[in-house]
Amino acid sequence: MARMHSRKKGNAGSKKPIKKAAPAWVRYQAKEVELLVAKVAKEGRTQSQIGVVLRDSYGVPDVKKIAGKNVSAIMKEKNLLPLIPEDLMALIKKSVTIKKHLEGQKHDMSAKRGFELTDSKIRRLVKYYKREHVLPQDWSYDPEKVKLIIG
Repeated sequence: MARMHSRKKGNAGSKKPIKKAAPAWVRYQAKEVELLVAKVAKEGRTQSQIGVVLRDSYGVPDVKKIAGKNVSAIMKEKNLLPLIPEDLMALIKKSVTIKKHLEGQKHDMSAKRGFELTDSKIRRLVKYYKREHVLPQDWSYDPEKVKLIIG
């Protein structure tokens, strides 16, 4: 599939193994993995950070294969899911960073284009999340208000 804002194609990258069963060497059961996810989530980590912590510190290769649910489903059950999804928050942080850069470097046109593309991705993602009822319908993206939240 082609990239969103360039003419590049690009399909390289690592792929997960096809095997659907949990590996035999994993010493955790489904309930234990759910408790670990909840414990790490209460520390204020994002879903991807939780996966990395479980992989590196606890030796859990794939939460979904062991628990039967992905990290976000477990967090949703335990009411630990953040209001704004992780991918949207990352784009918002990127947008704030670029905006701060543009305040000092007014003639950086490539950064200005990057800001416009990032802003476009944010608006598109917000529209999707409203349609899927992940975000409330009255939620709106305001760059000035978000800048205060992010810091």
